[in-house]
Amino acid sequence: MDALEHFRQEKDEFFRLDPQSPLTPEQQRSFTGLRYFPANPALDLVITLDIFPEQKTLEMQTTTGDVRTYLRLGQFAFEVDGQAASLTIYSADYGAFLPFVDSLAGVETYGAGRYLEPEDLGGGRFHVDFNLAYNPYCAYNARWSCPITPAENRIAVPVRAGERLFDAHDVAGSASGPTP
Repeated sequence: MDALEHFRQEKDEFFRLDPQSPLTPEQQRSFTGLRYFPANPALDLVITLDIFPEQKTLEMQTTTGDVRTYLRLGQFAFEVDGQAASLTIYSADYGAFLPFVDSLAGVETYGAGRYLEPEDLGGGRFHVDFNLAYNPYCAYNARWSCPITPAENRIAVPVRAGERLFDAHDVAGSASGPTP
């Protein structure tokens, strides 16, 4: 088993068993696992951030109407299946933060976007592994407050890596049944 498979198994176990899981106790009882895109090595990137000369703050609205403030660090460009895209990385209290919405939002991925915490490698370089892209907790339960992806991080390319849309198929015994 590779590191990504192991990470995904541990995450599923956390969602199913841990009291801090974003799932309700009812969801946990019938949870069968999250759905993921297959590993995509082409979307495991080491990028050089184009640091903004003047780093301004950005207030992000949350799903519950709160506001969170982030520092805009810089932007990076990359390609997905030959299509150009660029995203902004923000600084949060806990480190780098990369929310994004791709062209699959609302169909194959969570409509409000997915998140990453890029690893700062120093010298303006970051490890951005889209295979680790995850749904914010508000995708599973409305009691959570999640930053809404800003317009500058809404891209027109499909990012087929990381977590897929959570829906009734992810909970056994739902009206539509388990995923075949």
